[in-house]
Amino acid sequence: MLSVAASQAIPIDNSVRLVASFAINLSEEPGRNSVAGRYNSKKFGITSPMGTMSRVLIVDDHPLFSEAMLSAVKVAYPDVETFDATSVAHAIEILNTESGLDLVLLDLNIPDADGFEGLMKIRGLFPRLPVVVVSGHDDPKVIGEALSYGIAGFIPKSTKKSELAAAIRSVMDGAVYVPETYSPAHQSAEDLKRKEMITRLSTLTPQQLRVLQMMREGLLNKQIAYELNVGMTTVKAHVSEILRKLKVYNRTRAVIEVSQLDASDLLDLDKKQPSKTHPS
Repeated sequence: MLSVAASQAIPIDNSVRLVASFAINLSEEPGRNSVAGRYNSKKFGITSPMGTMSRVLIVDDHPLFSEAMLSAVKVAYPDVETFDATSVAHAIEILNTESGLDLVLLDLNIPDADGFEGLMKIRGLFPRLPVVVVSGHDDPKVIGEALSYGIAGFIPKSTKKSELAAAIRSVMDGAVYVPETYSPAHQSAEDLKRKEMITRLSTLTPQQLRVLQMMREGLLNKQIAYELNVGMTTVKAHVSEILRKLKVYNRTRAVIEVSQLDASDLLDLDKKQPSKTHPS
């Protein structure tokens, strides 16, 4: 049986493996993208030996939580070099300029990303880099959805520093970490439909995913062509392939189906709360 850091035997569902914007053939990477499993650090571009970590990126816009994560990382790896980003755009900029990063610790509730969009962007652009979600939302639906994006672990922000450090160590040892109390939520017909769409999304190429994202933003074909610096014929070909792979009949339907994947009703709770001097 494949093991997880929290010693749970979580059922592996092929439809919940790697999704949207990951340019990885799942059949070539068994285990790493499973809800419960281990991954091969060399195949995923980790430069440090298994069980060690030399460079980590922390993505969180709350200074107190960012400091807490930094402190936990230093407990586990005292000599680690850390980088901080307060937005997904800043994180991508760092990832594009700094080489040899071993891990990304990502808060889902980031100002410039809605729902899982930030996670999708980072996983899509850097599919070989392990990402651990550290979130204030520990609802089973949120955890399950995050795991479906091929993350290396999910750590609630309520986790004690010593446990957080141990969780990070387990991830760097190759385990996929989940909270010990996590139990997959019951799958309704709607959940199964969403997972089916997630599986279809995994067949899109990175360029097709960029086109799809621009379609979601309401851009016309000529605008997409301008943004991507390609011809209209190329954009039309991408749109046709997107519709075929997603099994929808027009771009409006594609946008509607993909938009339903967002768990913003759960992940945007913090944004609806009054401003606080410190995160709760």
